[in-house]
Amino acid sequence: MKKSLYTKLVLIMLLLIISLMAVVGAFLTNEIRSYYLEDFYDKMKTVFEDPQLAADLRAAADDSNAPTKMADTLKNYSSQLGIASGSRNYYILSGDTGAWLIGSEAAGENLKATRNILTAIDGKEGTESDASASYMDLAIPFQGKTGSYIVYVKDNKSSVRQLSSVLIGIIAQALLVGLIISVLLSLLLAKALVTPIVSLTNAAERVAAGDFSSKPVSDAQDEIGVLTRTFDGMAGQLETTLDDLKKSEEMRKQFVANVSHELRTPITSIRSYAETLMDADELPKETEQQFLGVILNESDRMTNIVADLLTLSKFDAGSIEFHFERFSFEHSLSDVYSAMLLEAQKHGHDFTLEIASPPLPEIMGDRSRIEQVLINMVTNAVKYTPDGGTVALTAGRDGKNVWASVRDNGIGIPADDVGKVFDRFYRVDKARSRESGGTGLGLSIAREIALRHDGSLTLESELGKGTVITLTLPVEGPAHG
Repeated sequence: MKKSLYTKLVLIMLLLIISLMAVVGAFLTNEIRSYYLEDFYDKMKTVFEDPQLAADLRAAADDSNAPTKMADTLKNYSSQLGIASGSRNYYILSGDTGAWLIGSEAAGENLKATRNILTAIDGKEGTESDASASYMDLAIPFQGKTGSYIVYVKDNKSSVRQLSSVLIGIIAQALLVGLIISVLLSLLLAKALVTPIVSLTNAAERVAAGDFSSKPVSDAQDEIGVLTRTFDGMAGQLETTLDDLKKSEEMRKQFVANVSHELRTPITSIRSYAETLMDADELPKETEQQFLGVILNESDRMTNIVADLLTLSKFDAGSIEFHFERFSFEHSLSDVYSAMLLEAQKHGHDFTLEIASPPLPEIMGDRSRIEQVLINMVTNAVKYTPDGGTVALTAGRDGKNVWASVRDNGIGIPADDVGKVFDRFYRVDKARSRESGGTGLGLSIAREIALRHDGSLTLESELGKGTVITLTLPVEGPAHG
């Protein structure tokens, strides 16, 4: 690629110089020819319009030796006519046939009848110019006593050709110098353009291979600098995206493994107890009832897992529906307290409700979803607090937000696990969680509900001393709602 780009830039510069020189050469050559042609006829017009020359030629035409006399007269004006240049000559021709009579060179005997000569034979001045012809000529008729004559001046353009040759030589030299300069400049230009492009190419190849460790750096303010910085940004974004994809893939694998593990346990239990019931010919009625109870409990557990998974999948897909309305947060707290009081009393807990600053305002939200979060908070506190403990549900208002906390003096959570409790299927004590029927998805669902209300769900805990989990919600509901 580098060689190809270098070659292209050099060839472009060479073609540019050659084309420029060719155009300049053609233009100058044409201008020189036009100049000489115009100069020739302007000079002839000036000379032959001289009254003295015209009188002398008429007088010579009346002489018995008219051709010689007319030639002598023109010879006196040779400098004005430019005859001394060597490329220009004058002739005296027969006015009837255009035949050569006398002139400044003997070669005039072989003169051919040009268009201007034919015009002069017809008695008119032949002053027609032809840029494409290899000569320039002028023919003027004169009528004398002894006959008619033509004064003819012809230039073979040898001076023009010589000057054109010199000019072409100069252009060729300039072209050679220009080619050398263009090669040097094109190499410098190619280096300036190709170096960052090669750097970008190498970086792109490394990025394509998954290596984001080395990125091109450019402080240039031109288009290549902008391209380099844009590429850096793109590579950074791509690296972040790939990292996110890897994390998502790891989470997906972990999620599938967790789901498989969670479902395998109740399925195994159901199958084992069902096979026992089928294989045993006679079992005590009490034992059968016990086995059937286990099968029902495990079925309920699977149903809860599937229901929670369905809820989370709806959250992920953004298809879950919320019904936002204004309702009394205080009444919801009271309802949750009443619903959970009996469960807390079964474990001998001291379960209390305290509202810090009654009355709490009505809030905008999905009442059933928010109460689901509150029930989950209280359920976990009751579940993971040893019998005879304390569970306190408190609430209040903080500016534009309301909050509700559940505090217990239960087993607590190790510091390393506090940040993971909202992960799906994560449980600190897996054996105890399964015994209590937990799915490991409750807090994940609760946090999603809080976030959809532009709120938050936070947890603080200390191993062996208890846990505090707090729900915070905006009074006016989510901004997008």
